[in-house]
Amino acid sequence: MGYRIAVVGATGNVGREMLNILAEREFPVDEIAALASRRSLGTEVSFGDRTLKTQDLDTFDFTGWDIALFAIGSDATKIYAPKAAKSGCIVIDNSSLYRYDPDVPLVVPEVNPEAVEGYAKKNIIANPNCSTAQMVVALKPLHDRARIKRVVVSTYQSVSGSGKDGIDELWDQTKAVYNPTDDYEAKVYPKQIAFNVIPHIDVFLEDGQTKEEWKMVAETKKIVDTKIKVTATCVRVPVFVGHAEAINIEFEDHLDEAEARDILREAPGIMVVDKREDGGYVTPIECVGDFATFISRIRQDPTIDNGINLWCVSDNLRKGAALNAVQIAETLGQRVLKKG
Repeated sequence: MGYRIAVVGATGNVGREMLNILAEREFPVDEIAALASRRSLGTEVSFGDRTLKTQDLDTFDFTGWDIALFAIGSDATKIYAPKAAKSGCIVIDNSSLYRYDPDVPLVVPEVNPEAVEGYAKKNIIANPNCSTAQMVVALKPLHDRARIKRVVVSTYQSVSGSGKDGIDELWDQTKAVYNPTDDYEAKVYPKQIAFNVIPHIDVFLEDGQTKEEWKMVAETKKIVDTKIKVTATCVRVPVFVGHAEAINIEFEDHLDEAEARDILREAPGIMVVDKREDGGYVTPIECVGDFATFISRIRQDPTIDNGINLWCVSDNLRKGAALNAVQIAETLGQRVLKKG
């Protein structure tokens, strides 16, 4: 016996990816519903070799459905997630709405799978921010070995993190650079993104951080260890899909780079590609469509007593969003629901 699954926001980039990954990983589905807003009613989406027509989220009855994967943003989630949860359907939410709620577990299955068991307080499980998800997959096995004191991370985040509008803006601006007769105004980003980098993701906070940077701090503490100090600089780059991060880690105990490399090779969800030669590392364009978080450029930091540098790359639409949500559903099935 399998599950009755609803994908909420099925016409968006992440929702479509959720459907793809459910099919690819052969998640035990007895029945699936693709839900979207009324303006997208009847739009066709793919689920494996099947074509689904979207149903109206506003009138959908979640009673009797096992799991709902939400990919619709915080404002809509605030309306529909409590309705689904109250009906007995477990919500796995990709928005930021519930991530910092102490009664809602924030889960990356390779890192804290046991946390899914805390879903029952609100019948909701939160999916972390895309930049956090890939980083904590790399941090956790190293933290288990040598205890992390401090993390300094600089991100290089693709425009797909802003959804379809971000992708369209990069594409349109790139064309306009080569065709000066095209008059194009920046709408999604505060400055031109084509052939540029923008050190600004989400809104600015009073202390000078952006909210994206604050998210990485708060979520790493909730998922891995509250004692870890984190400082982040989050940057939008002109890449369509795939986030990259340069991570500097300071440990309580000494960790040799060779041992760190061996630990990461054995860790779940990680693929180490680390050759000290031209091209011996992974870049964002190479990770697109892959389930893994790729680690390269592992090396000692000689400026501190117990430091390691590494380069971390992942498909943000997958591990940063859709894949992690499906993995949460798998973990929930294995540890709690035990169907299929």
